[in-house]
This record gives sequence, C-alpha cells and structure tokens, in this order.
Amino acid sequence: MFKTNKTQFTSLILTAACILGQATLALADGPAVPAGSAPAAGGAQQPSPIMSLVPFAAMFAVVYFLMIRPQQKRMKEQQALLAGLKDGDEVLTASGIIGKVSGITDKVVTIEVDKNVRVKMLKSQISQIIKGPIGDNV
Repeated sequence: MFKTNKTQFTSLILTAACILGQATLALADGPAVPAGSAPAAGGAQQPSPIMSLVPFAAMFAVVYFLMIRPQQKRMKEQQALLAGLKDGDEVLTASGIIGKVSGITDKVVTIEVDKNVRVKMLKSQISQIIKGPIGDNV
C-alpha cells in the first residue's frame, strides 16, 4: 500500500530511537514529588550513567548497520569491478553510455562508443561490466 525507500525507513528508525532515548531520559528523573513534601524513605534510585548511554549506542548501531556497512560493501564491490576491468570489456557508465573499453590508465578509461568514436572518462564512472551482447542486458 505504501511505497517506502531505504532512506525513509532509516529516518523512521532514527526517529524511533530518538523518541526512545528521550523517554529513557525523562524516566531517569524519577517520579514527581509535590513541593513541600518530603520524599519517601530511601528516595528514588537514580539509574547508572551507563544506562543513559544505551540509547546512543542503539542509535549508532542502527546507523552503522543500515547506512555505513552497506555503503562500505558497495565501495568494495566497485573497487573490485574497476580492478578487474580490461581492454575489450563492454561497460555501462554512470551516465548511461554503453561501449567497449579500448584503453585503460590509472584514472582514465577510453571507451569506444561506435566505430572511430572514442570517449575518455574517469575510471570511477564505470558502473558495471556487461556480460553477453550489449543490447540484451540493459
């Protein structure tokens, strides 16, 4: 019924974690005591300082597992793809250009788009290597 993306889901989780953290801090103050009355014998027990750090640790864990870790995984896959790039590979660039690699340097790739039409671009702009015929996979 509702279409959500990963960013909206992450936002929802972070909002829930913030609300949980505020509720924990609000409860840490103890029960309200009317002015002029003495607190009960023994008083309210204060939570340990470690317990006040739990919501922050939970928020960090959510951010790590939903945002940081997947991004690091994508970066490793992209670096492996670029390391395995060789002449003759058919590639798709980030801008949507499909072509065959005709030259590679450390940072620049020359892509042959058509006969005698070559485009030089940064190696980091290669988004995927196409397996099989060009027209069938895209």
